[in-house]
Amino acid sequence: MNSPILERIAFPADLKSLTPSERKALAEELRAFIIDSVSRTGGHLASNLGVVELTVALHTVFDTPADRIVWDVGHQTYAHKILTGRRERMHTLRQTDGLSGFPKREESSYDAFVAGHSSTSISAALGMAMAARLKGEDRRVVAVIGDGAMTAGMAFEALNNAGATDANLLVILNDNEMSISPNVGALNNYLTRLLSGRFYNAVRRSGERLLANLPPLHELARRAEEHVKGMVTPGTLFEEFGFNYLGPIDGHDLDVLIETLENIRALKGPQFLHVVTQKGKGYRPAEANPCLYHGVGKFEPAAGVSARTGARATYTEVFGTWLNDMAAMDERLIGITPAMCEGSGLVEFSKRHPKRYFDVGIAEQHALTFAAGLACEGYKPVVAIYSTFLQRAYDQLIHDIALQKLPVMLAIDRAGLVGADGPTHAGAFDLSYLRCIPNMLIAAPSDENECRRLLTTAFLHDGPGAVRYPRGTGPGAIIEPGLDPLPVGKGIIRRQGQKLALLAFGSLVAPALSAAEALDATAADMRFVKPLDTALIRELASTHRYLVTLEENVVMGGAGSAVAEVLAEQGLVRPILHLGLPDRFVEHGDHALLLTRCGLDAAGIERAVRATWAELFS
Repeated sequence: MNSPILERIAFPADLKSLTPSERKALAEELRAFIIDSVSRTGGHLASNLGVVELTVALHTVFDTPADRIVWDVGHQTYAHKILTGRRERMHTLRQTDGLSGFPKREESSYDAFVAGHSSTSISAALGMAMAARLKGEDRRVVAVIGDGAMTAGMAFEALNNAGATDANLLVILNDNEMSISPNVGALNNYLTRLLSGRFYNAVRRSGERLLANLPPLHELARRAEEHVKGMVTPGTLFEEFGFNYLGPIDGHDLDVLIETLENIRALKGPQFLHVVTQKGKGYRPAEANPCLYHGVGKFEPAAGVSARTGARATYTEVFGTWLNDMAAMDERLIGITPAMCEGSGLVEFSKRHPKRYFDVGIAEQHALTFAAGLACEGYKPVVAIYSTFLQRAYDQLIHDIALQKLPVMLAIDRAGLVGADGPTHAGAFDLSYLRCIPNMLIAAPSDENECRRLLTTAFLHDGPGAVRYPRGTGPGAIIEPGLDPLPVGKGIIRRQGQKLALLAFGSLVAPALSAAEALDATAADMRFVKPLDTALIRELASTHRYLVTLEENVVMGGAGSAVAEVLAEQGLVRPILHLGLPDRFVEHGDHALLLTRCGLDAAGIERAVRATWAELFS
């Protein structure tokens, strides 16, 4: 791409010598570069196009990396990566051994904090600001948080704490859900620049000191200021938290952004800047449908992104179809999602059953306790949630659902490795953290048809149940019509062999079957992690000399550990090999390649077994 100004920017310090017109041209070059880059690698597009000017302004005004910028969620950092020395590596974004799609401290000193989950930025930034205060360092800390992330309670906990301190912290609310309304124009931009200026704030502080000894006049002045600011800004809430609220301003006006940020940089104490941006800015298809262009695969920029047209249904689509079918059968079914309607497969359900559909925002803790309340009143809630996001509501699952044995069903998507999204989004731990909870039913389907039937099983269960399934497609099993459940706690033998038995859970049944052919082994599809099929385990242990457990979950505390516990309880001592995800965070990359690297493809399973028990094959 021909980007004459962008090619001159190696690091943020290079931005400071640009003229205002050059910065505006740079923003357009950045936008074109991001569109071209993401079209080649896939990734998050709309959110990144929306923060181009804000990114340029931040790195122009602040002295990064000495000053810290903490990006919330992190799927809005592509322009940040490009401007901080990683432009030449953007072609490796989200690829195996390439750049991460999120901020990553090991990747660059400019990445102040890892952020794959939302609503963490204010807490982390406050910690950094207070650390600077404790060390006597003069630095500024900025948290950039989206309006969606402000729905999480953690963000408000952090605001409440920060507002009670004198930390030099700037929170920028990137508001991209509302259009640029009339008050975000010349008058409001002027007022924000005025209110953020040194003269106004010096007069304000002097007036507060002068009136402090005259309480009635001080209160009158405070109310007058709130009244004037309230006529042009929606910031009363943030002022009550103890922040100096400024905005909203046009997040695509570089001149206004830079002047406002320069003024704020000179201020002391907690500051809150409300910036209005447009998702997908500068690319018409993304402007028209920012949801479709939130996360995309490779595409042709001129043609845009097409809806997925695959011959095989993904597990997410299997769940979406099942949800609609079950909702038609049982009016007690309620569908709940913490801001993942599209990703979790609830779009059609939300259209067919709008009164029984609840998107609670990025509020996983609330989602589970809300479901618990519905269950108390006779409803059958189904919470569609990613494995990695369920981690954020662990206390609610234990205390509010399992303790009361409430019939709340968890449809856990993205179980196991998730490919390009990497360790922040990997569902590597759910079998370990779920199976230790009393009253839980935990199912792991091996194919699409089994997924549909196990969803019914968990829904009909009188108590909390979870069905965990991976991202993408399965082995391509024919999906039978109907809503027939499977027997609770019963696995099946898929292949009969000699001496060696492979006990596989969920997504690893398919590679286990392939490995079993090469090893002449028995292969069992365990189906349930809790309750385990203890009778099947006893049978396999009694008729085979060697046992192998397989799961796309960390080995420690997972399904294999559960099998070992059963064997110990039964006094059945057998050589056993546990295969699963390693005791480390698995980086992003192609999903199949990552499984191979973890030794969880068919060849890796065969190799591990032969290396462990060479005498079996001599």
